[in-house]
Amino acid sequence: MSPISSSSEPFESATALVNSTYDQTNVARVSTATDTVSNAIKQADLDFSGLDLTCPINANDIANRWLNNFVPMPGQTIKNYTPSVSAFINRVLRSYANAAVRGHKIPPFIHWSQMASPSSSPLTACLSAIRVFEQPLPSNAEGIAEVLERDMTKLYELQETFDDMGLLAAFQAYLIYGMVVFFRIGGGCYPFLRQAMMYLQELACATAKRGLACPTERQADRPRWESWIVAEAKRRTLFTMCLFDSALLAHDGLPTHLATELRGLPAPSSKCLWETRDRLDWKTKYDLHLAASKEGALRIEELWPVPPEFGPDDVARRRDRVDTWLEDLDEFGTMVYAVTSCTHGS
Repeated sequence: MSPISSSSEPFESATALVNSTYDQTNVARVSTATDTVSNAIKQADLDFSGLDLTCPINANDIANRWLNNFVPMPGQTIKNYTPSVSAFINRVLRSYANAAVRGHKIPPFIHWSQMASPSSSPLTACLSAIRVFEQPLPSNAEGIAEVLERDMTKLYELQETFDDMGLLAAFQAYLIYGMVVFFRIGGGCYPFLRQAMMYLQELACATAKRGLACPTERQADRPRWESWIVAEAKRRTLFTMCLFDSALLAHDGLPTHLATELRGLPAPSSKCLWETRDRLDWKTKYDLHLAASKEGALRIEELWPVPPEFGPDDVARRRDRVDTWLEDLDEFGTMVYAVTSCTHGS
């Protein structure tokens, strides 16, 4: 089956429901925002073809994450979230869902350049469809939930037909749909969400297999901007998925586990690299980033518990690396640090 990049036919049902249920000015708001981003992309001269990405982890472990509660993996570690940390995760994820519903901003795991990519039709269709929840929950909420669930299933079934950018958009859209269903509807949708999380993890696995890092990132060299954008967006979406998985497990009274399958991936990037809209500016800032991180980018496991074999010098070196990383974080990186620091210590 040949890859598709921009067909929106499978995602028309939810959008059509929005059109019949909610005011058209909200759809126009999406169109206006997309036009603005499209102009920015043209000015930045972004080209997402020929991405140079590699997968430095075993992606199959992501798809099998849901099995952890039934068949413990070797070296599996339970995360002991306090009630306050669990509540914090829920509030943050709820804010992502609410912001997407209201159209105020895109969640911080979506890069601004994705919004005008022809391959991102699953994502733009999702952001249009969920606008129906901007007003108080309508009387036909269960019917709307069923439509969203059908669209989520279509995204899962079509995963092999998407190009790289389309698959990333489908993964992100599925995650957003899931958070909206959980935080805005809840109730009778919980049984569906258990199955949906299994599908989400399979989408994450498929996305990861197409690359989670640029080869040059691991060689302390500057990658192509477009490849870095996609790799960073994938990693942020993966981290968000793991937090959402924790929220669902906590809701069901089940333990959550450290995402050791992601060991080796870079932690969320700096605010300046993620938000810049100019290629030359990004290159300059990335070179400064390389100069400041002579041992390479901070890895996500460096925010986890300190290994028992670490001596005082190892601990001091890790703290210095984390301190450098903390100097220029956006809201997403700050949230990740807050969760890991409060859970594992600093």
